[in-house]
Amino acid sequence: MTKNMEIPVWRRYTLTIEEAAGFYHIGEGKLRMLIDGHPNEDFYVMNGNRALIKREKFERYLDQATAV
Repeated sequence: MTKNMEIPVWRRYTLTIEEAAGFYHIGEGKLRMLIDGHPNEDFYVMNGNRALIKREKFERYLDQATAV
């Protein structure tokens, strides 16, 4: 018997672009533009060709941003 123990979004270390878009109310395209426009930032990690948002670091980035 296996349980599906899904971790809530606010407790996850990384979020997919789709999850982050829903959680932060920022469009997927805008998130992809942020990643493309900030190649040296540490708020995301690439898993192959998939970008994963580091939740806490992205929140710190948003706290410092004046506009998204």
